[in-house]
Amino acid sequence: MAKSDDPARKSTRRSFLKAGLGGGAALAAAGVSGGARAAGDPLITEVQDWNRYSGDGVDSRPYGRPSDFESQVVRRNVAWLTADPISSVNFTPLHELDGIITPNGLCFERHHSGIAEIAPQDHRIMVHGLVDTPLVFTMADLMRFPRENRIYFLECAANSGMEWRGAQLNGCQFTHGMLHCVMYTGVRLRHLLEEAGLKANGTWLLAEGADASGMARSIPMEKALDDCLVAFRQNGEALRPEQGYPVRLVVPGWEGNMWVKWLRRLEVGDQPWELREETSKYTDLMANGKARRHTFAMDVKSVITSPSPQAPLMHERGRTVVTGLAWSGHGTIERVDVTIDGGRNWHTARLDGPSLPMALHRFYFDFDWDGSELFLQSRAIDERGLVQPTKDALRAVRGENSIYHNNGIQTWHVGKDGTVENVEIS
Repeated sequence: MAKSDDPARKSTRRSFLKAGLGGGAALAAAGVSGGARAAGDPLITEVQDWNRYSGDGVDSRPYGRPSDFESQVVRRNVAWLTADPISSVNFTPLHELDGIITPNGLCFERHHSGIAEIAPQDHRIMVHGLVDTPLVFTMADLMRFPRENRIYFLECAANSGMEWRGAQLNGCQFTHGMLHCVMYTGVRLRHLLEEAGLKANGTWLLAEGADASGMARSIPMEKALDDCLVAFRQNGEALRPEQGYPVRLVVPGWEGNMWVKWLRRLEVGDQPWELREETSKYTDLMANGKARRHTFAMDVKSVITSPSPQAPLMHERGRTVVTGLAWSGHGTIERVDVTIDGGRNWHTARLDGPSLPMALHRFYFDFDWDGSELFLQSRAIDERGLVQPTKDALRAVRGENSIYHNNGIQTWHVGKDGTVENVEIS
């Protein structure tokens, strides 16, 4: 029962308000506006419903779900981008997230023939080709190999591809949202291959999915034996169906279409298979009209996630936080630079949180906004010294008709009213 007339409670509330005002003054002195305005705010001085009534019990949400006040934080597609949603993509809301781990329900989807729904007891993984003994593994067989947990980013090769010729889509979600980063649990791919016994001339591997498109990619054996995982969990829970339940391939640092979902077949060969997804698709058209193949690794890249078109500045001038993500398929991120004036002056951003190879890195840049317009950019440098290029530098090498592997520097324009637009300073 609420005891608003309880003297002890009144004393406690007065003490709290006094402390709050003191804290607000301290915050104001530090340049953070809003703290001192708590005085007289009915949300502080009056009892609210969430103070007055009991809430739902422990089993009302047995799996858990986000707050109803976060209902806008969802994956979204671009309706005109593809002809049919079963061969399409939706995008991670990067502008709504922080840290480096993507919640499972927000990891972008890319399907070539819709989501395959497979009962784990009916799923099999076959290993054949240039091996001593062709084998078939059940999910129970898979669980008996030594397990590992690894945090990796996954980026579609076509991420930011619509921006190749210039600024087009007005949102960090739609320009760079074919990206996520999670902890995978699985077994080394090499364990399955070694169980079957690789022949000496087995230099390539074909990984094929069980979906209706039979999505498949050729992978160099050196990479397959190095760090690839056959994963069955993501952020601690079973893979979601849209992420390849019950099992998918993890190819750290390399383009997302090689991370074959619903993995069912591994064939060992002595050359790449030259399938559709590695000839007419997922190749880089160069300025001379020829296509470059086997550009597997995702190069160093970064993007400011907030402020961005879907996350405008909602506060007055003063203390402002710029945040974003950086990643490299070649290892860790060494440094991220941020500019607020379109590249005239660069500042070293603060990297925060774990710094893991082939994972997302979170960066922050704190500054005092004077209310003038801004041109925000970020530029990442990885542990190999590779520097994220400008879009002009990228076009000088690749021409203007490419799609994949666009890691050029992104520009957001912040207006005096805090609104943000996708523009290009190249």
